[in-house]
Amino acid sequence: MTTTPDLSTLTGDYTVDPAHTTIGFTARHAMVTNVKGKFLDFTGTLHLDGTDPSRSTASLDITMDSIDTGSPDRDGHLKSSDFFNTGEHPTMTFRSTRAESLGGDDYRITGDLSILGTTKPLTIDLEFNGAAKDPFGNERVGFEGKAEIKRSEWGLTWNAALETGGVLVSDKIKLNFDISAIRQA
Repeated sequence: MTTTPDLSTLTGDYTVDPAHTTIGFTARHAMVTNVKGKFLDFTGTLHLDGTDPSRSTASLDITMDSIDTGSPDRDGHLKSSDFFNTGEHPTMTFRSTRAESLGGDDYRITGDLSILGTTKPLTIDLEFNGAAKDPFGNERVGFEGKAEIKRSEWGLTWNAALETGGVLVSDKIKLNFDISAIRQA
């Protein structure tokens, strides 16, 4: 049963639970459809300050070789030097620099996203989904978030022109986060 407690009781350090968290993305393909993918290997921590949300922080480290779009050939291309060049840039990172309450269950976290050795700001809008003690005694919190980036700003510029006009892969990428985190003892 999910309950929404007094947020001050949530203050503490949390570890992102990869078994119950999705870090995903959507890209327009061939100007007509969306391709969705996710990363299967990542670690993350949160520090929540329920009394003063602006003092909350988040950190994520994502293993780029863990990309999964449901197509091994496409995944291999994304790992190549055309895209993520995972041999030279094995990790994508996010480090928060600012957190703010937008009212109700809505929050915004801004930080530095590093891809291919390029670091740029990223703002993620989050909704607090609640807190609960799971059947194993773990205190959990959940957040759902979304953001958009232009991949070209991080040096991800490979593309192919289409015969009918347009390009094979959109510059705009939608990011989505479904995060479950466990309070550290």
